[in-house]
Amino acid sequence: MAWPVLLMARELDLGGSERQMTEIAKVLDRSRFEPHVGCFRPEGLRGKELQAAGVPIAHFPVYSFVSPGAVSGAWQLTRYIRKHNIRLVLTYDYPLTVFAVPVAHFFTSAIVVSSVRGHREMIPRNYLNLVRRTDRLADAIVVNCEFLKQHLVEDENVPPGRIELCYNGVDLDQFNTRTSPRPAVLPPDAFVIGVVCALRPEKGLPTLLKAFAGIRNLRPRLKLAIVGSGSMREPLEAEARTLGIWEDCVFAPATQHVADWLRAIDIFVLPSLSEAFSNSLMEAMACGCCAVASNVGGNPELVRKGETGLLFEARDAVGLAAALRSLVENEPLRERLRTSGERMLHERFSIHASAERMGEIFARLIEGKR
Repeated sequence: MAWPVLLMARELDLGGSERQMTEIAKVLDRSRFEPHVGCFRPEGLRGKELQAAGVPIAHFPVYSFVSPGAVSGAWQLTRYIRKHNIRLVLTYDYPLTVFAVPVAHFFTSAIVVSSVRGHREMIPRNYLNLVRRTDRLADAIVVNCEFLKQHLVEDENVPPGRIELCYNGVDLDQFNTRTSPRPAVLPPDAFVIGVVCALRPEKGLPTLLKAFAGIRNLRPRLKLAIVGSGSMREPLEAEARTLGIWEDCVFAPATQHVADWLRAIDIFVLPSLSEAFSNSLMEAMACGCCAVASNVGGNPELVRKGETGLLFEARDAVGLAAALRSLVENEPLRERLRTSGERMLHERFSIHASAERMGEIFARLIEGKR
């Protein structure tokens, strides 16, 4: 008989954590686990995917933790866990960690597991102390890279024996090097440097614009593509105009056709100021992009300097420009790094490998409690 498990995130729309949770729920071994998903907001792209995959979705309508709805939601969660004999609850983001970990710990017999999927400096201050308190309530904490494990041990004083590592995974049926239509806004003969990500301050995208300004004349039809939506869209466009590179830039909004864009990008750049284990970087490498990334967080676990890509120091536009220059001018180097990165993604970081590892964690915790 399969063990019922409940995976939880705030909403079921766009977002890296939501995507990873959805993919894990879809490909978990159904002979061993019966996945359920719980959330505050069920509307969105991931909700539709889960419904199509036959994964039950539980809606807990909590929109404020200081309202009567929070108490009602906690009671609904307790009843759901008991009714469906949920053996393990895993939270994927900090709002659900703050909400579900104490409820499941104090009012049910389920094993409780939280996730840390980004540096805790990114958590709003009013949540951070609450999240830290849940570290003592959870039976285990899952991280998606070695960098975050080290962060929890050294900065948050979490015992290493309570931390489980499960790398993110890529859906290789979707992200691969097969031929697909080139986005119409890109000239057919353009050489493209680009990024696909949320346009937020921590992504460090001004560094990419400045670096591109320094190498834009290296070859004809060199383009910079920035694909995504967010608060930085207008400031980035203004910066491109100030730097005099506007005519060589392509700005496109967030899209569901991410793989088509990635296959059109020759060199993918992730200039983040803070990063854990980047889904965007994995997807780009799986699609055959040559990868360049800032030397922060979990990036070096994917981009091994001189082996699967190139690294530069965050905010160092001169260093990034030098890396881009070497790749634009040296096609054999670019091709070697590209193929090595693609091969590593396919060998180690498929969503099936991630789901298998998560299943191992679940089984060990459930069997240990039994």
